[in-house]
Amino acid sequence: MPTQFDRDTATARISDNRFEGTLSSAWNIGANPNGGYLLSVVLAAIRQAAPHPDPLTLTTHYLRPGSGGAPFTVIVDVVRTGRTLSTVRARLEQEGTTRIEVLAAMGDLDTPLGVDASVTRPPPAIARPEHCTPRDAGEQGVELPIRHRLDVRIATPPEAEPTAARIDGWVRLADGRAPDTATLPLFCDGFPPSPFSLLGRIGWVPTIELTVHVLRKPTHGWIQAAFVTDSLSHGRMIESGCLWDEHGALVAQSRQLGLVRTG
Repeated sequence: MPTQFDRDTATARISDNRFEGTLSSAWNIGANPNGGYLLSVVLAAIRQAAPHPDPLTLTTHYLRPGSGGAPFTVIVDVVRTGRTLSTVRARLEQEGTTRIEVLAAMGDLDTPLGVDASVTRPPPAIARPEHCTPRDAGEQGVELPIRHRLDVRIATPPEAEPTAARIDGWVRLADGRAPDTATLPLFCDGFPPSPFSLLGRIGWVPTIELTVHVLRKPTHGWIQAAFVTDSLSHGRMIESGCLWDEHGALVAQSRQLGLVRTG
């Protein structure tokens, strides 16, 4: 049976490169849909148009906020298709304006392509999800309908970095849907902005650009996450993120450029 995530990201294919649907307001942060949710909707259309199933890299530019409850159109252009890789360009439009632009490389993570040297980054030691704090709307000062779709647990910072602008924790879909390569990009944008852990609730942090690299298919269960602010200057933030599955395998990494605005 389709899950909440599958229903809320569903796109109907109208032609070879045109897909349509309606954005759900259930993934909102405040008045607008979460950026990771918008990316997931576009990825659902890309996966129908491209011959390869898994996103290896997604680079998304956010031009305007989306509108929950409103119809959308996704235009997909398969730029090039090879034996192991497809390059795809896509955009999500609402009311005649482009909201996000995505450039993707799609592949098949079940197919080995070369050297496997087992070079990876291990997850930090944090408390298990049941001992972490559920994401709270009060911490950001806005309504968080997304909390009923995305189960996010926040851990206390590792002792080695008590003053870092860092968020550690766990994430899963609230309806119990198992994580896969379609949900990892959403998880990379599902936590509170990492500067909040150091500076408190300082305002609004819209994303300008988000790049997600998907490395492995995750096992079932929770996904562990860590997000760190690498730079914050003059209202511009660069944040790096890592996701691990329940077995400690690094399954995705992200990098985000955002604006940190007061008020």
